[in-house]
This record gives sequence, C-alpha cells and structure tokens, in this order.
Amino acid sequence: MQTDFLNEFLGTPLFGILLSLVAFQIGTLLYKKTRSSLFNPLLVGFVLVILFLLYFRIDFETYNVGGDYISFFLGPSTVVLAVPLYKKIKLLKTDALPIIAGISAGCITGILSILILSSLFGLDQVITSSLVPKSVTTPIGIEISKQIGGLPAITVAAIVVTGITGAVLGPLICRFFRIKDSVAVGIAIGTASHALGTTRAIELGETEGAMSGLAIGIAGIITIFLAPLLLYVFGFLP
Repeated sequence: MQTDFLNEFLGTPLFGILLSLVAFQIGTLLYKKTRSSLFNPLLVGFVLVILFLLYFRIDFETYNVGGDYISFFLGPSTVVLAVPLYKKIKLLKTDALPIIAGISAGCITGILSILILSSLFGLDQVITSSLVPKSVTTPIGIEISKQIGGLPAITVAAIVVTGITGAVLGPLICRFFRIKDSVAVGIAIGTASHALGTTRAIELGETEGAMSGLAIGIAGIITIFLAPLLLYVFGFLP
C-alpha cells in the first residue's frame, strides 16, 4: 500500500514542485548562514535535486512533471525585475547612451566568444547555436535557440551555468578590476549572467539591481538580432 502511494505521488506534479522548493530553501538557509557566493541558493538547490534523483534512482521525466510547472513561471517572473528599474528611471534617462553602449558591447563579446571558441574546437552548428544565447534569460534564450537551429535543452543548461558563474564570480571580478561605479557593475552582471546574476546584483545595491534588470531585457533584444547575423558571418548558418 505504501509503495503504491509513493508511486502515485512520484507521478504527480506535486513531487517535482515540492522537491525543487525544499532544495532551494535549503540553499537559501545555507547562503544566509555563510553569506558566501559559493552557496548560491540556486546552485545548492540544483546539486541537491540531482543528488536526490540519483540516490533514489528517480528518472528526470518523473521529476519534470512538476518541474514544468516551475518552468512555466520563468517568463512572468522576469516582470518583477521592472520594479527596481522603475525606481531608478531618472538614472536611465540621464545615462541612456553609455548604458545601451555597455550592454551592446557585452552582448557582442559574449556571442563572439562562443563563435570563436566553437570554430577553434570544431563544434558543429547545432551545439554552437545552442550555446550562443547563454547570456540571456531562459524564456528568451529558448526561443532564440529554436530560431537559429539549436537544442533548447542544451541552451537551458548553458544559461544556468552562465548565470550561476556570473552570480558567484561577477562581484569578485568587479572588485578585482576596481570597478566601483554602481551603474557599471549592474550592467556588467546583468548583461553577462541575466536573471541569476541580477539576484546577486540586487544584494549589492538598489542601483546595481535596477541596471542589471534593465540589461536583461535589452541584452535579449540585441541577441535576437545579432545571433543569426554573426552565426551566418562565421559560417554556422547557410
């Protein structure tokens, strides 16, 4: 009877949702206790979910019945990032040109780095196209990947790794190069590591969070136009 109940529970969306929330909550508690970027809640939750599935030999499809519900809310959740941006709208109007120029430079650099490395390592068109949208937020990245012939599953993995890396290393790199301007820090983190980086930027300050949130939207739009063009220039698209 208990086994039947457990099998039924695993087949419901509640299992994936509950496991994700518990893992993330554990990550949040660890982060609050240590205040270390290495214990990013998403990174900890990501690892805990994988270990749980492997230990109990639960396949990904079973977990993803509930995971799909969480993925559905990724798009709407990005709208929340407009709140800190609205609070700093005067700053955006004052420095519009350098802000857009900085985001554009970050997008071009991010795409070119993928294309150059893919050429050097002989990666095929599908893998390259999947990696190109690594620095935009997941809902936008998935659509870009589909349009340029990539695999959304690989794109999502690349976006998660990029976001976690940016959230952990972004502030350290800014300090290492003595970048102290709040606008510059926010733009850099948001352009390079989308929503995950923005969660870290918000912790650094209101201005950093607002600029990082702005960078997510603009970087997504720029990438939509630049990705196919640069893939064609490098010979990855006919």
